[in-house]
Amino acid sequence: MVTLHLAQNPDADAFLAEDPLGVLTGMLLDQQVPMEKAFSGPYVLATRLGVKRLDAEQIAGYDPDEFVALFSEVPAIHRFPKAMAERTQKLARAVVDEYGGDASTVWTGAKDGADLFKRVSALPGYGKQKAQILVALLGKQFGVTPKGWREAAGDYGTKGSTRSVADVVDAASLVKVRTFKKEMKAAAKAAKGEE
Repeated sequence: MVTLHLAQNPDADAFLAEDPLGVLTGMLLDQQVPMEKAFSGPYVLATRLGVKRLDAEQIAGYDPDEFVALFSEVPAIHRFPKAMAERTQKLARAVVDEYGGDASTVWTGAKDGADLFKRVSALPGYGKQKAQILVALLGKQFGVTPKGWREAAGDYGTKGSTRSVADVVDAASLVKVRTFKKEMKAAAKAAKGEE
């Protein structure tokens, strides 16, 4: 079994290691909240649903208002519970429609790295950067390494990098990733000031 440190919570990380839809959902939630909160979200959702694993059919078919209520319950699963509940249901619907409800098929069915990137980036809520980070996460921490996966992940696939969640393997690497992100934001802000 894979040992993860994405949520920085042993129960939530153990859950992610066993739940492919949880991984897709955690990555989806990883915006405008700390990484640990995003990747704890699937575990919290499963707990509130009273299930051991997330089920795409159940989530896709859940009453939308009641699903928002699950996300909004204190503490909220995300800073923007309504929007992220809607996105989570859209993601689950895509997994049902495109992959027969089995989220792992997104990667197990990929022919190569380019195909994996194409499959991930077609998911609702996944743009290019998020798709590249997920490809890197799958390759670096889940052993999903189809030919060309590092190229498909772009800079996030670089061995030994500290750019993203894909590189978080303990508390120390989390600090390095946060430092890198702060430096990138500062550089982007400085570049805007020079324009």
